[in-house]
Amino acid sequence: MEYISLLGVLVIILGFAFKLDTIAVVVLSALVTALVSGIDFVSFLEILGKGFMDNRMVSLFFLTLPTIGIIERHGLKQAAVNLIHKVKELTPGRIFDIYLAIRELAGVFGISLQGHVQFIAPLINPMAQAAGKVDSVFDNNSSDLIKGQAAANENFGNFFAQNLFVASSSVLLIASTMKSLGHPVSTNGIVLYSIPMAVITFLICVYYNHRFDKQLEKGGSRNEHNN
Repeated sequence: MEYISLLGVLVIILGFAFKLDTIAVVVLSALVTALVSGIDFVSFLEILGKGFMDNRMVSLFFLTLPTIGIIERHGLKQAAVNLIHKVKELTPGRIFDIYLAIRELAGVFGISLQGHVQFIAPLINPMAQAAGKVDSVFDNNSSDLIKGQAAANENFGNFFAQNLFVASSSVLLIASTMKSLGHPVSTNGIVLYSIPMAVITFLICVYYNHRFDKQLEKGGSRNEHNN
C-alpha cells in the first residue's frame, strides 16, 4: 500500500505530458500525495502554507526579472548609453573596473546584485558598448568581446567576493562542512582569508581590463586603416 503515495508522481508525469499548467500540476500532485498518505485537506493546506512562508524569500528573485524588463523597455539602457557619451574619459575597461569594485564592496555587506540579469545585460554591457564607440571604429567582433569581458568581470566579482560576509550562505556552508569533517573553523576566519583573494582578483582584473582597452584601440586603428 505504500506505493499508492507515488500517485503524485504519476499526476506530474501526466500533467507534463498533456502540457497542463505547471503550478497547477505540482499543487495537484502534492494534494493527491497528501490524501493517499492519510493527511487531511486542512493539514495539507497548513503544510503548503508553512512551506511557502519558510521559502518566500527564494521567490522574490523571480520578481526582479519582469521588473528589470519593464525598466529596460522604458529607457534604462538608452539612459545609460547617453550618460557614457557625455563622459568621454570612460572606456569599457574603466567601466568594468568600477563595476567590479562595486560588486566586491556589495559582497562585503552581504548584498547580492544578481549581476548578469539585473546589471550586466541592461546596464554595464550597454554602457561599455557606448564607451567603446566614442573613440574607435566599432565592429561586431568588438561588440562580442565587450560582452564577454563584461560577463567575465561579473563572474570574477561574484566568485571571489561571495565569502566576504560572515552570514553569507557560502561562508556558512564552508563552516558547517569543515565542522562535520572534524576541522571546525570560524566564519570570521573564512572571511579574513577571503579578503586577500578578493583584492588580488580586483588588481588582476584591473590589469586585464587595461589590456582589453588597448586591444580595442588596436582593433579600431586597424579598421580605420582598412577603411
